[in-house]
Amino acid sequence: MQINQALGLIRQIPDYPKPGILFQDITPLLAHPDGFRVTIETISELSPHSNVVAGIEARGFILGSAIALQKTIGFVPLRKKGKLPFSTFSRSYGLEYGEDELEIHTDSLSPDSKVLLVDDVLATGGTLCAALELISDAGGSIQEVAVLIEISELQGRAKIEAQFPGIRLISLITV
Repeated sequence: MQINQALGLIRQIPDYPKPGILFQDITPLLAHPDGFRVTIETISELSPHSNVVAGIEARGFILGSAIALQKTIGFVPLRKKGKLPFSTFSRSYGLEYGEDELEIHTDSLSPDSKVLLVDDVLATGGTLCAALELISDAGGSIQEVAVLIEISELQGRAKIEAQFPGIRLISLITV
């Protein structure tokens, strides 16, 4: 299976989670062993210099942990507020349909951590910007950001590039 075939497994759900949102559902891709494998291998190859993967709750956990296994490196979760049991750094952010907060353990990264940040979708950029700030707060160095899907009309890439100039942002699909 080729990567374009794998990415073709992603389905669009209109008006979810609220009217006007076209949700990108990656569950058919995750359920397809060859499609999932090709996707993980592709992202892993695009980020050769990272020595840790950080994934954003929840779908970034699925992708990020698989990428970490593929690359034989560690995985660090970025979780919703109140879900991590130890001391945390925290950042609030806006979504295209609300607000939320992410946290990372204060001891999860070190100055030699070269981080690949992973999530499923780049929309407005709020979640990824908060995650990038958390990685910096925890002492890591961002190598790349990788997403499956970039929703170009929401201008998330521009927001990330303005706040984090020079960051390498990889998206496998742009809609």
